[in-house]
Amino acid sequence: MTPRPGPGTPAAGPGENTLGEHVLGQLRRLGATVGLSEADTALYGEVLLDSLAGAAHRPLSLPPASPTFLSDDHSPVEFSLASTPGADPALRVLVEPGWAHEDMGDSGRAGLEAIRAMAARWGFSTGQLDALADLFFPADARGPLALWYALDLRAGGVPGVKVYLNPSASGEEHAARTVREALRRLGYGEAFAHLPPTAAGYPFLALDLGAWKSPRVKVYVRHPRMSADDACALSRTSEAAPSDIRAFFHAAAGSLAPSGSGGDDTLRLVRRPALTCHSFTGGDSAPSGFTLHIPVRDYVRDDEEALARATALLTRVGIDPTVLTRSLGALTQRPLADGVGLIAYLALVYERGRPPRITAYLSSEAYRVRPPQEQYPRGTWMPAQRTQSVLNPGHQAAGHVSPHTAQKEETWSRTASKS
Repeated sequence: MTPRPGPGTPAAGPGENTLGEHVLGQLRRLGATVGLSEADTALYGEVLLDSLAGAAHRPLSLPPASPTFLSDDHSPVEFSLASTPGADPALRVLVEPGWAHEDMGDSGRAGLEAIRAMAARWGFSTGQLDALADLFFPADARGPLALWYALDLRAGGVPGVKVYLNPSASGEEHAARTVREALRRLGYGEAFAHLPPTAAGYPFLALDLGAWKSPRVKVYVRHPRMSADDACALSRTSEAAPSDIRAFFHAAAGSLAPSGSGGDDTLRLVRRPALTCHSFTGGDSAPSGFTLHIPVRDYVRDDEEALARATALLTRVGIDPTVLTRSLGALTQRPLADGVGLIAYLALVYERGRPPRITAYLSSEAYRVRPPQEQYPRGTWMPAQRTQSVLNPGHQAAGHVSPHTAQKEETWSRTASKS
């Protein structure tokens, strides 16, 4: 059973859709798309609704309960589809359990309660999370988040659990120190030195809890005005080939107009910044994984073009893109050309000893559809430069998008999601 509306939660009227009904319907349809059983999907849906508590019963006719930056329309739920060549795609769901709490201290306590309930259900330890409590849950915790969790939805009803924490909980000026100390406590005393020296912020530190073969600690780094060369330099500790990083960067972000001055004609992400994620396993101070996250929604006109870019990337590495197409249909029936942001991020993921994967982050759009960005003309697909990819030898590189113009920073929203 799901909880009844809590105190202060308005009850939905007859025929009114609630947040819980909206995301549960999406989860059921997505589960069917990726082949999860109805029983597994129902169990994961129950956990999701329980973690949102009374907020799950909030009518969608009301504005969002808080300005969460998990998604552009302030929905507290985001889905993602992780695809690897030769394997079925993995469905994940990202949730802010303390979404309805304005105070970050209360939000953090609600988040910890949700994680401990999962630990009791699935029999995993919260010891690592507990060891960091004073760093990430101070008495005067600051925003923009306290705790998010993600479930890697697996057959059999036992997911992988990830927890995302805010290194700026004690102030952004202390974020680097918080990340360094957290890594030390978790057994990675030398790891901070391997993070990018040009970091412009640390939006998240993440922990794998529960059923993982090689649990990771992950540090996310923000990179304003990133270029393809920058992305290649940041991936040097991974098994990534520069040619593949470069191809992914331009396919995901498009061919942006030069934005520098003084003769600098480098193509850069001048709107919402890219993120990189650096993962550590087994106490090794050197990163065992690298991920490049491109906020594709800020560099396309609409979701029709975002899907075209994602399709090209998946095809390039030998992955069937039809599951992603069906997944978008499971989320919404609106025409893709009528909005932008349903595909929020595209990510290229490397982990030591594993084939690379591509992850598409998908918005719930519970409250609002972001209108198309009319300053971007519709893209024209150009012939590919015919280079061999070490990601998938024998496959030709896919086409890239024709030049777009991106002359100003994103002003529609101050939000930026990430898992």
